[in-house]
Amino acid sequence: MAERVGFVGLGIMGKPMAKNLMQAGYELVVHNRSPEKAEELAGEGATAAESPKEVAGQSDIIITMLPDSPDVREALDGEGGVLEGIREGALVVDMSTISPVVTGELAAAVREKGASMLDAPVSGGDVGAIEGTLSIMVGGSEEDFERARPLFEVMGETVTHVGPTGAGQVTKAANQIVVALTIEAVSEALVLGSKGGVAPEKILDVLSGGMAGNKVMEAKREKFLSHTFDPGFRAELHHKDLGIALAAGREYGVALPVTAIVDQMLLSMKRKGWGGEDHSALLKVIEDLSQHETGS
Repeated sequence: MAERVGFVGLGIMGKPMAKNLMQAGYELVVHNRSPEKAEELAGEGATAAESPKEVAGQSDIIITMLPDSPDVREALDGEGGVLEGIREGALVVDMSTISPVVTGELAAAVREKGASMLDAPVSGGDVGAIEGTLSIMVGGSEEDFERARPLFEVMGETVTHVGPTGAGQVTKAANQIVVALTIEAVSEALVLGSKGGVAPEKILDVLSGGMAGNKVMEAKREKFLSHTFDPGFRAELHHKDLGIALAAGREYGVALPVTAIVDQMLLSMKRKGWGGEDHSALLKVIEDLSQHETGS
C-alpha cells in the first residue's frame, strides 16, 4: 500500500510539487497558512488540514516546503506543529532551504518522537517545480532516502543523496552561491554589451554557444530581455539563502568574498523595493550603477 503523504507549504514551489504527487496517484493531506491554496487542492482530491499537527496525524511521510528557518521550526516544533501529531515511524522530509544548524536541531527533535527526518532542498525554481524536473539534494540516512526516493522521482529529475543530516542544506548553500554569482556575471555582461552597442539577445546567443554558456541564461533569458521580473524565485529569498551560505562559511572557516558582495547587491534590491521580484532582477542593480538600461 502506498504511503499517505502530508504536505505543508503550498507556495510558488510547494503547490506544483504537491500537484505532481497527486497526479502520480499519491493521497495527500495538505496545509497552508493561507487556507485558500489548501482548499484549491482539496477541490482536486486532496484532504485539507487545519494545522501541521493534523497533517502529521494522518500521514506516513510529511513534506514541508516553507520560506525560512523560523517557518520550518514553527511548522514542526511550534504550537499545533507536526511534532504534536507525528506518529512513530513517520518520516519528515524538509524540502525548504534553511540553516544546516536548525536542520540538525529539528532532526534531533523528530528522533525523540520515534520518527526520522531528511533535509532535501531543491533547485530549479518554479519551472522545475511545475515540470517535475527539480534537482533534489538529500541529507539523512540511506534507509530514509530510499523510502522517500519514489516521491523525489516524481518531483525531480536529478535526485542525489549527498550525505548525513544537514548535508542537503550545505549542498543547497553551495548551489545558491553559484546561481547568484552567475546571475550577477550575466548581468554585468549584458550591461557592458548593451552599452557598447550590442543587442542583449545577441550577447546571450553568443555566450550560450561557448564556455560561458550556463543554465541561468537558458532559464532567465526572457526575463533578461523583456525586463519582466515576475518572480519564479524572489530576490529576497535568495538574499536569505546567501545569508545561510555566509554563516556556513564563517562556521567552517571558508572565505566567500564574492558571495558577500552579491549578498549586498540583493540587500540593495530589497531596500529599493525590488525584493519581491525575480532574482534575475539583479540586472537592474548593474543597470542602476551604470546608468544604462540594456537594449536602450
